[in-house]
This record gives sequence, C-alpha cells and structure tokens, in this order.
Amino acid sequence: MSTETSVSASDAAWRARELIPELSERAAQTALDRRLPVANIDALRRSGSLKTIQAKRNGGYALGIRSHLDVMSALGRGCGSTAWVAGVVQAHSWLASHFPEQGQDDVYGDNPDTIVSAVIGPRGKATRTADGFHLEGVWPFGSGCERADWLLLGGIVFDEDGNEVDQGDFMVPVSSVTIKDDWYVSGLTGTGSCTMVITGVDVPAHRFLSLPGLIMGNSPGAHLHGDDWVQRCAPVPVLTIALCGGAIGIARQALDDFPSAIKGKVIAYTADPQEPHPFTHIRTGDAASRIREGELLLYSVADELDAAAQANVEVPFLRRAEMRNDCAAAVRRLLEGVEILFRESGATGVRTSSPMNRAMADLQAINNHGLLKLETNQEMYGRLLLGLEPNTPLI
Repeated sequence: MSTETSVSASDAAWRARELIPELSERAAQTALDRRLPVANIDALRRSGSLKTIQAKRNGGYALGIRSHLDVMSALGRGCGSTAWVAGVVQAHSWLASHFPEQGQDDVYGDNPDTIVSAVIGPRGKATRTADGFHLEGVWPFGSGCERADWLLLGGIVFDEDGNEVDQGDFMVPVSSVTIKDDWYVSGLTGTGSCTMVITGVDVPAHRFLSLPGLIMGNSPGAHLHGDDWVQRCAPVPVLTIALCGGAIGIARQALDDFPSAIKGKVIAYTADPQEPHPFTHIRTGDAASRIREGELLLYSVADELDAAAQANVEVPFLRRAEMRNDCAAAVRRLLEGVEILFRESGATGVRTSSPMNRAMADLQAINNHGLLKLETNQEMYGRLLLGLEPNTPLI
C-alpha cells in the first residue's frame, strides 16, 4: 500500500514510464484474458499511477490534468487496456472527492489505494428512502470492475410517488453487484468492461452525488480539499479528457514501432523496397502530423483546465463545450494517424499478435465511447455556436 501524498509531476511520469516494459510484455496475454492481470494492478498501485488526480485527503497526489495525461500516455505505450482502466479509475477517484465527507472516508479511509470503477451514466433507478436510496439496475461497460473495491453507479432518482427528482452517482462496494462475464469485444479487450447488475440494494445518503449539482459547482465535498486545486477543475471536461490520455501513448508507440514493422519489406507485387520509397515517407509524415495534432489538442485542454482551477475561475460554458469537442477531435486524429500506419504495415498488421493491430483496435474502441463520438460532439458544439439551446446537460 502506498501512503505518500507528496509526489512531483515529473516523478509520477517517470514511475509510469518505468512500467512500460512489463506492461508491454503482458499486453498480448492481457488482451486474450479479457481483463487486467493482477500483476498489472499491483504494478499500478506500486507506482502510484492511479493517484495522479486523487485528492490528498484521500491519499492521492492531486497533481493536475497535464500530469494525468503524462502518466496515462506512458502507460498507453505499454498496454492500451491498462492505460484505459487506469484513466477511468483516476477519473473516478477525482469524482469521489466531490462526494460528502463520510462517503469519501468510507471509500478511502482505510485504504488510499482503493480502486473505484464506474458507469457514471444514469442507467439505474433509485428511490428515495428515509435514510438514503434503494438502488437497482443494469450497468454495462464497467471497465476494471472485476479488480475494483468500490463502484460508482449512475441512476435516476425518484421520490416515493415515482416522480423524477434528480440523477447522479451512487457509491457501492463491489460485493453489492453481480458481474457478468460478457466482455467479448474487438478493442480494449483486456479492460474487463463487464456488465454489473443490482437487483436491489440500500445506499446511505452520504454515498450519493447529484450530477446536476456537480456540474453547477455545488458538490458537497468540494470544500474539503483546501489547496488541492485540481479538485476545482470543470467536471465534464475532466471526465472526458480522462478517457484520452492512454490514446496518446498507444499512437506514439505505434509510430515508434512502424520502422521495424516495414524494415526489409518490399511493396507487394512490385520490386520496390518499402522503407526508402517516397510514398512511405509521405504517409509516415502524414501519420506523425495527425498524432501530433491529437496530442497537442489534448494538452491544450489540460493546460487550460489546470490554469483555470489554479486561478479559481470558472471555465466559460461555451469553452467547456469546445473542450469536449476538442477531446473527441483529438482521439480521432490519433486514430487517423495509426490507421495510416496500419495500412502501410501490410498484411502482417492484421495478425492478432501484432501490436499495430492491437493499437488500431484499441483506438477504434476509444473513439466509440459515448463522450468521445466526434460527430455527436460536433453537433453539440455546433448548435451552441449557432445560438441554439444545448441538447445535453453534460457540458
């Protein structure tokens, strides 16, 4: 168990980079196993790579969103599935800092290395009771849930008369759910993003966080964190960008792997060696530019979030919408770059054992996440630019 709370951003990134060889060595088997091996979880805990934006009062480092990207991109170079799970766990540790004080203490009081998985969207149903809520529902896509200690599960809240009164997230121990072994997919295959089911469980009031309240800046736990400025970051952009850091590392590693993938190859059905061919150079340059564009977009969002939180100023509504769109555009650029490398790597790239194949599939899966669908975000942002009403509260 790691109990330190004073770690520099450079040290956090260095520790994550130190994990690349062992994560890479296990990446193919992780994909086949459809879940993270315990060895990867142990490595993440040992290095502190789950604590970058976790509040200091909860045993974390509270370093900032740029540092989060640094750590996640390093992990992504070793294993895309591991980086994805680490990224969402970090997001959930940040979200947990906004719960009531007793809720935070329930989760982190005895174990600052607690792993929190989640399905934040309101897929469940909760009915108010005298001292809390009665929760039931089905939550698919619970990344890392089999390795988690606690879960955050989203739900719509109804009063005793059946009227919808709120929506938000509920903290429940993992023992409260049934986990279905149903994660059979083509990308991010090692994340174990299984479906979770609750037929009915009582949740005390201090383990509930209102999502509208959080977005409006009225969370019950925000005042608990003193100088931990990262806890003041705009919620929806944080929860969006937390899905993206691993994608940088996946794409960067694919670019680094490409020269060896084509070394000594001849362009199919020609006599032309591929490596010295001008077309190969053009395509490689194009891929590198797209990967760099995606990386720059994400770091620009991270830096603006960090600066606003440090200055204790609110990010304007339209800019928050733009940040969501920027994150979606960024992961699309990263995918486009790797698509070029994948096509240029030829038939060997389609082998399931190929790191290029895995990079391609992982980035496709990341781009299919609801918060990162580019066209959805473009429509959301575009309608605001035209002066129309928003079509989602998640801004």
